[in-house]
Amino acid sequence: MQPITPPAALPPLLILVVDDQASSRSVLGAQLNAAGHQVIEADSAETALNLFRQEHPDLVLLDVEMPGRDGYWVASQMRAAESGGWTPIVFLSSRDQDQDLWQGIESGGDDYLVKPVSGTVLQAKLRAMQRLRRMQLRLIELSDELRAANEQLTKLSMEDGLTGLPNRRAFDARLQQEIQAAQRDKQPLTLVLCDIDLFKAYNDSLGHVDGDACLQRIAQLLNETCRRPRDFAARYGGEEFALILPGTPRSGAMTFARAVLRSLELTAIPHQQSTVKPFVTLSGGITTCIPEAGTTLEGLLRRADDALYTAKSRGRNRFFSFEMQMDTLEQRAAG
Repeated sequence: MQPITPPAALPPLLILVVDDQASSRSVLGAQLNAAGHQVIEADSAETALNLFRQEHPDLVLLDVEMPGRDGYWVASQMRAAESGGWTPIVFLSSRDQDQDLWQGIESGGDDYLVKPVSGTVLQAKLRAMQRLRRMQLRLIELSDELRAANEQLTKLSMEDGLTGLPNRRAFDARLQQEIQAAQRDKQPLTLVLCDIDLFKAYNDSLGHVDGDACLQRIAQLLNETCRRPRDFAARYGGEEFALILPGTPRSGAMTFARAVLRSLELTAIPHQQSTVKPFVTLSGGITTCIPEAGTTLEGLLRRADDALYTAKSRGRNRFFSFEMQMDTLEQRAAG
């Protein structure tokens, strides 16, 4: 037989007592304090509303008959002041007609007790409210847990598990945003697709564990090279990476490419199977434009991919740009 789990302890309540008679507030407050609850008091409609907004009580015990605004008006204003929450309101009144009960419920109350209220009845009502509060707190806790889980799922769906970089899905969304921003601001936008040279040979010779480590190191290097807040590095797929460089003109794109190649040379990850260099290298395709109404994500990717193919056909370990009709090695030689 499974052991029965005892219910969680009932939480104490913060109770707002609204009554224009000090003696009534004193007697009721003493009863509530003796039961372990915290009490705040109001002697008028206006004070009650201010405390309700400031303190956010768990329960309101509200006298009906007060000078000026009565309890029904106070209840309706409290309901109007709540933003999506729900606070139990219990009327306390010497009126005992059916119409009084009806008016109390219609104005926003949840219960109606006729004075004088016996201690037994009051304690029973409070325990019911405590159970409701316990369920409310649990629902809030579950909602927070669900929100955190959804945030984690969203992060996982947009992040590459191996490198920690944004994945293809996140890249597509970001590129679309940057195309629209560059089009609106009439600023240049640079897209770079780059590929680890001869990565299959690297994997075949050293194994997938070292291959994964290589991908992680290249991802880190590219991410570190993206220094500006809106620069964006992503894993495009396999051994291919993509970079979005907002506000970067053609000359700035080639400067960025030279910095990447220089970092790779300094890092010098050994690649004994490479026919290009004895260390891991990258080939990259660059496209830069000020997007117009007809500029599309697919069009930019196609142009960058064609430039990447040209960089590989020219011997790898270089970046090529159709817009400049030159690659980084030619620039270096010209300098």
